[in-house]
Amino acid sequence: MTITPEIIKHHQLTQGEFDKIVSLLGRQPSYTELGVFSVMWSEHCSYKSSRIHLKKLPTTGKYVVQGPGENAGIIGIGDGWVVAFKIESHNHPSYIEPFQGAATGVGGILRDIFTMGARPIAVLDSLRFGPLTGSPVAERNARIVAGVVSGISHYGNCFGVPTVGGECIFEECYSGNPLVNVFALGVCRQEDVFFAKAKGIGNPVIYVGAKTGRDGIHGASMASAEFTEESKQKRPNVQVGDPFMEKLLLEACIEAMKTGAIVAIQDMGAAGLTSSSCEMGSRGEVGIEIDLDLVPQRETGMTAYEMLLSESQERMLIVAEKGREQELFDVFHKWGLDAVTIGSVTEGGNLRIQHKGVLEADIPNRALADEAPKYDRPHNVPPHRTAPLEAQEFAASTDLNADLMKLVSSADLCSKRWIWEQYDYQVRTNTLAGPGGDAAIVRVKETGQSIAMSLDGNGRYCFLDPREGAKLAVAESCRNLSTVGALPVAATNNLNFGNPERPEIMAQLVEAVEGIAEACAFFDAPITGGNVSLYNETLGEGIYPTPVLGVVGILKTEMPVSSSFRSVGADLVLVGGFGTTDGQRFGSSQYAKQVLGQLWGLPPALDMGYERRVHEAMREIASLHLAESAHDLSDGGIAVALAESSTPAIGAHVTLEGGLRAEFALFGEAPSRILVSTKQAEQILALLSRHEVQGGVIGVTIGERLQIKDEGKTLLIDVTTASLRNASEAALPALLHTQHAV
Repeated sequence: MTITPEIIKHHQLTQGEFDKIVSLLGRQPSYTELGVFSVMWSEHCSYKSSRIHLKKLPTTGKYVVQGPGENAGIIGIGDGWVVAFKIESHNHPSYIEPFQGAATGVGGILRDIFTMGARPIAVLDSLRFGPLTGSPVAERNARIVAGVVSGISHYGNCFGVPTVGGECIFEECYSGNPLVNVFALGVCRQEDVFFAKAKGIGNPVIYVGAKTGRDGIHGASMASAEFTEESKQKRPNVQVGDPFMEKLLLEACIEAMKTGAIVAIQDMGAAGLTSSSCEMGSRGEVGIEIDLDLVPQRETGMTAYEMLLSESQERMLIVAEKGREQELFDVFHKWGLDAVTIGSVTEGGNLRIQHKGVLEADIPNRALADEAPKYDRPHNVPPHRTAPLEAQEFAASTDLNADLMKLVSSADLCSKRWIWEQYDYQVRTNTLAGPGGDAAIVRVKETGQSIAMSLDGNGRYCFLDPREGAKLAVAESCRNLSTVGALPVAATNNLNFGNPERPEIMAQLVEAVEGIAEACAFFDAPITGGNVSLYNETLGEGIYPTPVLGVVGILKTEMPVSSSFRSVGADLVLVGGFGTTDGQRFGSSQYAKQVLGQLWGLPPALDMGYERRVHEAMREIASLHLAESAHDLSDGGIAVALAESSTPAIGAHVTLEGGLRAEFALFGEAPSRILVSTKQAEQILALLSRHEVQGGVIGVTIGERLQIKDEGKTLLIDVTTASLRNASEAALPALLHTQHAV
């Protein structure tokens, strides 16, 4: 077949990229080879627009065992135990087919974990959707919410892994491009870790798991392009998952790993059989030869092109020790799974594909896995923003009680119980802190250690200042861990951005990456891996720049600090002090969004040195068991934090200081602050002084009301805690029912 410019464009390759392919091969590629290059050189697989900037991220540290470059990052937690974790996106598929897109996002990240030899013990999700009211597509947004949440819960619950936390935000910019970022974490012994590095000339290459179909063909390429009016026609590009099959695959893989017959293993994720084979071959500097006639197929008449690009789920590729194939076959057949030798490790470094006696592809593995173009795209322009920089005037509130009610019942800040009650977050009985708190915590039963996890990102902050917004995301995620007493030790990131070919969007990405790099280095939370999702645009309208940070921490196994008040009569200590804000920085707040309907200015100002001292002080407070409860201040400021910490039976009486305007004092989002309830306030204040952290007793817990006064003793807020809780719990179901989504 003659490769025409139209065929090249259809494969989302540029003419320059095609010319490079011809140069690498020394000839014109076949149609099948062009398809293979198109997926491996897609943004999704090659990171061709971001790779040179990702090198700025810190990737080594005291706890890091394996950094970027493998299926998941690994950290050591002591006594020979390690934790594997990673975050991935399934944004584009979840827009086209919400249920399957989200479900297979969970399946894919779980395979990344157990491919490393680690048994998954936790999942978290970071979700972004369009608004459920006030939008011409609110009903569609609601259906996407329902489909995505159902897909995540279905796959996780059936597989048997707890979904223990996450975040969910609603903005108009996500209406045509929802974000579904899924984080998974698993545990194993360090000596039981497996890598995806093929070696041993003559060793067999074994296909295991589900049969190959036509689902997901060009899924990686689809995830590397913006949406158009034709995107809904791409449903066949969305993979179909089977969590019960994945559970069998997990158990079979863990058992097979114990035989000692596995040399290397990789899941067939994005780009399917193509990526798993060429990446293992490239890492091991060996060739891989595959006969597609031997591949288990669930559909008839599949071409070499289709089999190589299929992203059918629940499949793995194994390099085994020659002569020990039967040991592996016995294990996988016991679990009812296909296990077939489809090729071998060869000399020469090429991926050679045979089908029906014809050599369909003969490509150097390095050309596919390592020699994709690396672009330094133009970015020497101001990052894209349309919001005004200067402070906007607004009238003083006439009803601060109503403002607080509006905030706690908004889609962003309301209880997400409707979401997480669909998740089995207690399965495996290791969950110490599940959804709804500052951080999720799971224990590692075989040790005295527990693992804390937090996902954080704020697209509004990053839209106003990508660098500072990204630093704030790292800081908040680390603060969340410190609030429950955990030491942050490593991180993974998911970079969700628009079209990198637009300099103002590329500038957002570069600024955010540099902000993450600076903050992760400062807080000793190196990046062990992650994902980049670009072209998150629909009809030219891009999302907010949305880097999501997943930070992992370690703490001693014991009951963690609660985020809810525990008793009446406890002193309330504001660790970090009241902080400050001004009219310009208030424009990034949830109050500006929900009450004023505006966005302006800059994100909150972050002093990383002070932030770190707050973390250190809070971890000491937790370790000394001085706190009855602790909750970080973030979206919605101190008023929302007090509302979230209150229960129907226990509220608070608080006096604010600092001389700020009432809206700024109540709802300003200055970082580096944690609300602590305690019966040992004097000890905490002495501890804070030693750490050079501001703090003071600002009030006391009382029964059934939240009362907040200014320093002149004027009552600003006076509401029942039951009304706050009811408004928060009822909001999301009501919004979804209004749109007939549930």
